[in-house]
Amino acid sequence: MDIEELRTFVEVADAGGISSAALRLGVSKSIVSRRLFRLESELGVQLLARTTRGAALTEAGATFRDYAARVCAEIDLAKETILPAGDLRGRLRVAAPLSFGPTHFAPVLAEMARRHPQIHIQTCYSDRVVDLITEGYDCAIRVGYLQDSNLIARRVGPIYGKLVASPDYIKAYGSPEMPEDIVAHQALMQGTEAWQLMDGDKIITVHPQGRFKADNGTALVAAAAAGLGIAYLPDCLTHEYVASGALVPIMTGHPPPPAGAYVIRPPGQHPARKIRILTELLIEYFNQSPYFAGTDPV
Repeated sequence: MDIEELRTFVEVADAGGISSAALRLGVSKSIVSRRLFRLESELGVQLLARTTRGAALTEAGATFRDYAARVCAEIDLAKETILPAGDLRGRLRVAAPLSFGPTHFAPVLAEMARRHPQIHIQTCYSDRVVDLITEGYDCAIRVGYLQDSNLIARRVGPIYGKLVASPDYIKAYGSPEMPEDIVAHQALMQGTEAWQLMDGDKIITVHPQGRFKADNGTALVAAAAAGLGIAYLPDCLTHEYVASGALVPIMTGHPPPPAGAYVIRPPGQHPARKIRILTELLIEYFNQSPYFAGTDPV
């Protein structure tokens, strides 16, 4: 019985379809179909019921899936055990934010690839929230405030932010002094989000309004520098603008509560060693980087 056939079956079972499993495995749909056909032929039972919406486990498939997953996990562990100390191999698919992933997280991933020449890293940079399981990612790096989910999260560092506006905007429209003043200003937003601000030990939530929206933080920084409104952004995006005077911190007496950066992975008993290594490298990066220290770097 071929290990790749077992691994393919587990991926199809978990992803709910051949197309999603092919994406996760990095192979064509025809290869996935052939592997499934060979496995079912060897076992003499149907493991998956193909439908127009995907693939559903049969009763036999549901029973066999757990055994197959354990075999694959044991093989992976055995491979890691016999590798030279610290070596990694295989594929790592990572989803990372576009706003500052290429500038701040890409160097960490590049360093991981340099240290481990047998690993293949594929990174997708996007500010949308990807579905790790359906789209076949091993993990994601996410920033901000996490929503409740069944995914497993490990915090790797803090994300500090502030409200900023251009000197021209402040000259024309003034600067809000209290959280409730924000609704009278043009806000630059990603959607219809609420903003959280500190008032001493309390967190106050405000619902800003604005005519300029973008799904990318870098675009919002540019809009703020152009004088279009007030932006609520992480320091690592605004520090150069603040240092040059193109943007001015406002409402400094009511800062946003610190957010976080996280490595997110699908639920499971233990994270793969490659995810643990990436997590450790990101923690090291956050501990050393001046951009995440809570003060603008000089």
